[in-house]
Amino acid sequence: MAQLKLKQRLGDLLVGEGIITDEQLSLALKEQRSSGRKLGATLIHLGFITEEQLLNFLSQQLEIPFLNIATLNIDPQTVLKLPEVHARRHRALVVKADHDTLTIALSDPADLNAVEAISSFLSSYQLEFAIVRESQLLPAYDRLYRRTKDIEAFAGQLEDEHRPAQEFDIFKDVDDASSEATVVKFLNSVFEDAVQIGASDIHIEPDEKALRIRLRVDGVLQENILNEVAIVPALVLRLKLMAGLDISEKRLPQDGRFNLKVRNQSIDIRMSTMPVQYGESVVMRLLNQDSGIFQLESTGMPSDLIKRLRGLIRRPHGMVLVTGPTGSGKTTSLYAALSELNEPGKKIITVEDPVEYRLPRISQVQVNPKIGLDFAHILRTCLRQDPDILLVGEMRDKETVEIGLRGALTGHMVLSTLHTNDAITCALRLMDMGAPGYLIGAALRAVVAQRLVRKLCNQCKSSHVLANSEHACLERIGQEPLGEANFYRSVGCQSCNYTGYRGRIGVFELLELNEAMGDALRRESAGEFEAEARKSKLYRPLVLSALDFAKQGLTSIEEVLKLADEVVLDDTNGEGDSGEGNSNAEDDSHADNSNNNEHHHVTSVSANETAVSDTLGANIASHVRELDKVDNIDVENILRLVEAVRSLDRSGQ
Repeated sequence: MAQLKLKQRLGDLLVGEGIITDEQLSLALKEQRSSGRKLGATLIHLGFITEEQLLNFLSQQLEIPFLNIATLNIDPQTVLKLPEVHARRHRALVVKADHDTLTIALSDPADLNAVEAISSFLSSYQLEFAIVRESQLLPAYDRLYRRTKDIEAFAGQLEDEHRPAQEFDIFKDVDDASSEATVVKFLNSVFEDAVQIGASDIHIEPDEKALRIRLRVDGVLQENILNEVAIVPALVLRLKLMAGLDISEKRLPQDGRFNLKVRNQSIDIRMSTMPVQYGESVVMRLLNQDSGIFQLESTGMPSDLIKRLRGLIRRPHGMVLVTGPTGSGKTTSLYAALSELNEPGKKIITVEDPVEYRLPRISQVQVNPKIGLDFAHILRTCLRQDPDILLVGEMRDKETVEIGLRGALTGHMVLSTLHTNDAITCALRLMDMGAPGYLIGAALRAVVAQRLVRKLCNQCKSSHVLANSEHACLERIGQEPLGEANFYRSVGCQSCNYTGYRGRIGVFELLELNEAMGDALRRESAGEFEAEARKSKLYRPLVLSALDFAKQGLTSIEEVLKLADEVVLDDTNGEGDSGEGNSNAEDDSHADNSNNNEHHHVTSVSANETAVSDTLGANIASHVRELDKVDNIDVENILRLVEAVRSLDRSGQ
């Protein structure tokens, strides 16, 4: 084992090497006595030295390597040789095992107490030490010390208590203290694991011979399969009790909510049950109530859009809509806007189904259709409550839309959401729902459309040279030369759980209605409105905003093309669709770079043209994509024909 001991005190060594001065050391020691921090952390806090400088210095003095955890391929089973409680206490991590030799990464290898405690616990191994950043250790604990083993152990214990052949008696389960305790431990492990990795949803899905627990992280489900399918009734029973649902009703879907304290965080959980072939499926949305005050800057919205949006929502009256599929961040954007407006001098009322986040000084009303308390009923009452600002969770029907529009015309600022593909089709969707064009034209001020794209992991992203087909496709999407932009691709590393992505960022488009657009809406001319909207110099489509992020190295070309496909395929499905969820269909040319250049070319043309398509043109375009699979077809001429048909239809011919 390496002898980790400095020849002198750390401060003296740093002064001797000229890294800090005597005066800086004196100030740091004084600060250390009052704060209780270690000297190294104090020096970094005061700005006398960087973490990089300190760790490189310690690496040289102790003659141990300085490691970057993100670049290491760490086996989770190796990590478990040092229990999590000891790892977190001593800021240590087992990063490598070679027969009877373990490599231990420490954030402070000069801490002799930590070294001795770890050496004592792992006395049966030969130990080698390395130094790592503490900022890398903390997230590594959450990724590597998962609750998977605990979940499997509790599942096995539950199965022993509830034999597969045994019929579940719900009243017996409630009274069985031992079984109840095991269920609680199992669910606690599931919730801890979900919070630990930043999951937004938990799916519990029974199958014939397996139980699937899936966690949605950055929009993608991660699956854990358990063989103990017999435990599902006990889990569902416990969750129903927590959410205050009817435990005897298994034939109908039910919705509820409850609150948990997980890892010192207050988590509000929205729960939905649904009867399926092999029991009941449960989906839970996790909402962190300790996430702090929402801010528009944290959504990823560009600064110029934020400035314009702030001006719009601070107008005394009018309607501003946020549109996008489920899970695109609409609620977060609306709450961020409300936080900007939440002042003592303003009365704010929200009508939601359900109330997701509880905000101070704001009257939040929960919709309850069972007793007739629907959006329209609450809105009529709200207008008699002297509000300055109204937030309507969703425009679901003609009555709600008309009340909201009339409220916007009578001195109220109305914020709401709608399920459409982009900002332009949002206004047209209001007309489809039966709202008069003159009302929409007079009340609607702006529409924000948004999507979420995955952010590339900064630890492992790699430069990407565009193929000719990709280059042509992106130039057609962007309608301008790409120039000298540098693009990156996903790789995958320990830091991002080998996905290549870490976190998501919002992609936005903002359409401000001008006089010409308002006149087109009053005449209920959809084609004229669309043409005027696209002529607006301030309007920038979603795909172009995503392309900007790709040029900045924040996301990959794959994500841009995926977004282009979603918009294209959603449009070809028809504008009347309310779009309750994200389109999962993706054009194969975007998912597989091995496809030929011609297929990429056709897809890029479709992405550019379908953004302005009508139903007729969209249907022809879908047939063109099929014809592209047939040899000896002149696709370019057919695409020109598609555009000609669209032009004729838009002009009324």
